[in-house]
Amino acid sequence: MVEVIVVGGGVGGMVSALLLARDGHRVRLYERLPRLGGKLAEHRRDGFTFSLGPSLLTLPDIFLDLGLRIDAVELDELCRYRFADGSELPAYRDPERMAAEVERLAPGEGDGWRAFHRWAQGCWEASQRAFFTGPLMRWPTAPRPHGHEARPSHAPGRTVRSSGASGRTPRLSDLLAVAPGRTLDGLARRYFRDPRLRQYVGRYATYAGSSPYEAPAALGCIPAIEHGHGGWYVPGGMPRIADALAALLDKAGVEVHLNAEVDGVQADGERVHGVRLAAGGEKVRADVVIANTDAAALYGRLLPDRPRLRRIAGLGFSSSAFLLLAGVEGRTEGLAHHSIVFSAGYEREFADIFGRRRPPEDPTVYIGCSAVDDPSQAPAGAENWVMMVNVPAGDPGRWPMSPEAYRDLVLDRLASRGHDLSGRLRFVDLFTPADLRDRYGAWGGAIYGTPYRGMLAPFRRPGNRGPRRGLYLVGGSAHPGGGLPLVAMGGRIVASLVNEDFAGKTGKEAR
Repeated sequence: MVEVIVVGGGVGGMVSALLLARDGHRVRLYERLPRLGGKLAEHRRDGFTFSLGPSLLTLPDIFLDLGLRIDAVELDELCRYRFADGSELPAYRDPERMAAEVERLAPGEGDGWRAFHRWAQGCWEASQRAFFTGPLMRWPTAPRPHGHEARPSHAPGRTVRSSGASGRTPRLSDLLAVAPGRTLDGLARRYFRDPRLRQYVGRYATYAGSSPYEAPAALGCIPAIEHGHGGWYVPGGMPRIADALAALLDKAGVEVHLNAEVDGVQADGERVHGVRLAAGGEKVRADVVIANTDAAALYGRLLPDRPRLRRIAGLGFSSSAFLLLAGVEGRTEGLAHHSIVFSAGYEREFADIFGRRRPPEDPTVYIGCSAVDDPSQAPAGAENWVMMVNVPAGDPGRWPMSPEAYRDLVLDRLASRGHDLSGRLRFVDLFTPADLRDRYGAWGGAIYGTPYRGMLAPFRRPGNRGPRRGLYLVGGSAHPGGGLPLVAMGGRIVASLVNEDFAGKTGKEAR
């Protein structure tokens, strides 16, 4: 048994804590907020409930295999896309039905969507073998040093290994399957002539806080997940997943400390020794520290490392979110559980976010209304609208307009595209990136490295094994990346790495 400390109670940290506790290790989890779940947060007001983070569950078997008891409901319509010209594309779970809708929207493009979907399936299968089974490794150039330690390579958080079940050297065929050298926008242009369909494909970059004009084509595998495994809603809201995980942590004996901020990782030049708590400066010893934090926060504040911080900063900036939570009177005819109202100029929108570092003047708006399928989320005859816009991460005080003025701009844009809420609003609560960071620990709100930017993005991101023995990273900024299923996969990967690196070691031997 080794002593394990998990810093941060997001999904990745919770999964790694759960699996390591089940394997017989002593696990303590410290979370600075009074709740667990990270982005699986919610806001309540006047009988309305709003999920602030993910509103759709994909790959539910990842969570069911952990023992979660959640009665998820599969949605027939995954999302409804509305374009600036007023046309709509319902995205149905069934691939053939989806192809028929594409053909209706853009005659002659249905076969293109079928070909795109086949490519996505191949990309997803290759990604499962190469990217989501464990840390990505460079081709071996040196033998492993003594014991189970791995020699740090020049890549941040990456290691050079000659073997090991948790490490994997990518196969050439798998690398080719993810269309190396092509952006997501380039992939869309390969399959579609209609600019609306290119916009539809490009939106998958936003899953990883990226721009379709810089993100790798590999993100185009997401439709294979959605149409192959479905999109699911958890009654009561997605935060119920966090509640279910918390119950499993308790059952497994994980010591959970809420309102307990960690302000430092204790380490020497070779290994970690534990953490330092913000309250009183108490030092808690451990053999393993798992940082379920942003990599920039780890190397900038908890365990300062300027070279690694510079490498992360070199990846660029991720987008964050501006949320409007609205209590809406009445029922909206034809409203889907998930809707996306696209901007008229996608390139300009992403240039605003990533180039000019300001909220887009013509934003794409993501709308979630769980009351469509779950009446418990709103009072009778009302709807709970969550409206999200991608904006630059960081301080909204630098924006060219106030958050209140930007709220009005977003509502005006929606009204001009068929979603006029004037006269129906009970209230609108707005949340800037800083609000989400400070009040809910969600959506970043600070500057951090873009998870998927550039052709070699999967290889450039911080790895799950850190630069000190016993240090591991999990969460959206570390391999395998963001998105609810992927951070859960990351938790599994980290648990397997700890067990491999400390196999057969007691706490004393590990030290």
